[in-house]
Order: sequence, then structure tokens, then C-alpha cells
Amino acid sequence: MQRLIGAIEAGGTKFVLALAREDGGVLAETRIATRTPAECFPEVAAFFEQAAAAHGPIAAFGVGSFGPIDIDPGSPGYGTFTTTPKPGWAGASYRDALGRFGAPIVVDTDVNGAALGEWEQGAGQGCRTLAYTTVGTGIGTGVLRDGQSLMGFSHFESGHIPVPHDRSLDPFDGFCPYHGDCLEGLAAGPAIERRWGTSLSKLASPADKIELIAGYVSQLAVSLILLHMPDRLIFGGGVMKTPGLIPALRKATEARLAGYIQAPQLDPGLESYIVPPGLGDEAGITGAIALGRKALA
Repeated sequence: MQRLIGAIEAGGTKFVLALAREDGGVLAETRIATRTPAECFPEVAAFFEQAAAAHGPIAAFGVGSFGPIDIDPGSPGYGTFTTTPKPGWAGASYRDALGRFGAPIVVDTDVNGAALGEWEQGAGQGCRTLAYTTVGTGIGTGVLRDGQSLMGFSHFESGHIPVPHDRSLDPFDGFCPYHGDCLEGLAAGPAIERRWGTSLSKLASPADKIELIAGYVSQLAVSLILLHMPDRLIFGGGVMKTPGLIPALRKATEARLAGYIQAPQLDPGLESYIVPPGLGDEAGITGAIALGRKALA
């Protein structure tokens, strides 16, 4: 009989919760809005209690979460939010929220989880080194090497890299509460809406605006290539669903590389190199289930 995994994909706007078998088969699933821990965590626990009552005890949990969050398994604060700008979340802990189940928990970032899902079952299959970036409510990147997420003393924070900002072309100041016009402050969904009043996909004449956002994101793409030399770059998240944005990103990235890196992975036009998620919106919860399998081990 297969053991059961509780999986959580915790994003800036919603939590996806699932109870799954070891083989990934989902037995129960729901979505709840991301509010405060005092509102979310009781709903999370209630869902898993009901799912366990219907299907059997939960043997492990896998959590892919927004951050910043402590993902060092050796840290006393493992699974605890740190300097997140999300009101009320600093100091909240997944181990506290799920401790009543008495099951092991593996916590990683939402982008590392999505990268793992894509590496196992999506557009990252066959890649030794894979980078998965989400451009949505925030911007973040997970980098995997042989299926293991890379980190230093903490997880990577690609959304907060500084990027050249031509104010004559783009006078928007940026929205990041820490850095103003870092990459996330200029190119994430909230930055786009504050700058132009709506999402990128709803703008009447978006071509030049798509080119602007692609230019910002291409600076991250080039940095990922130069720092990690991944076999593939996957770009997901709500902003990246804008028609024409991924082709514009490929063009801008190739131009910025300027022919400096020659490798079989970098196909002309980068159509096979910069790709959307193969699992679509299921990458995150698929990865959370995979993190749960790591907890079982």
C-alpha cells in the first residue's frame, strides 16, 4: 500500500493543497487565498485532517513556498519565514502549522519546487542543470543540479538583482519596498499594473511594453546562463503567459549574449532553450509532491 503525502504549493496569492500517493496520484485537492498565517494555517490543517480521515494517515509533507524562508534543514528556524514583505508572515512556521500530524516535512521555495516538478515530469526532463524562473506576483528562480536545489546560506533571490534602468525610456520608479527598481520592482506583475494600470496581456498596444519587460527579464536570463550554465531555462508565472513575451525574451537574451557563449544547448533563436513550463500551472504542486517523497526518504 502506498504511503500518503501532504503537498503544499504556497504562492503570493493562493495556496494549493493536495493529498497524494507516492506515485503522484492526487486523492484530494483544494485552493485557498493567501491571507495571514492566522487565517491560512487553520484552513490548511483542516483540509489535511479531513483528507487523512477520508484516505488514511499522512506519512510526509512537501512544501514549496514563497519567501524569504529558511530552507536550511540544519537550521533551528527551518521552514520559518524571515524578512518577507508580506504582512504577518515573518516568523510564521510550517513546522508549527503541520506539527500536529507528526510527519516529516521538507520545505523548499516555490520556484525550487516547481523546478523539481519540471525536472521530473515537464520541460526540464533530461537536463542535468535546470533553472526555473517565475515572473508573477514576484520574481524568483530555482536552480537544480541533478534534481537537487542549489543554495548557499539561504535560497537564491534572483528577483532582487539590480538591473540597468533607463529612466528616459521607463520613468517608473519601481515598487519593491526594499530596493525600488530591482528586477522585481520593475518587471513583476504588481510593477506592470502600477505602471500601466492593468496586466501586460490586457494592454491595448502592448508591443513596446512587452519589449521593455522582456529586456528586463533577459538580464536575469543572461545572468543565469553566465553563472550556472543551465541546460535549459524555463520561465513560468502569470506575466510570462502574455502572448509574445517568451519570443521577445528569447530575442533579447540572444542579443545580450552577443555570441559569446557557443554551446549545443543554445540553439539559434533559443526556441528550445528558453521555454514555458511543460506542466503549466501544475508544476508547483507536482514539485511539492516530489518534495514530500524526499521527506519519506
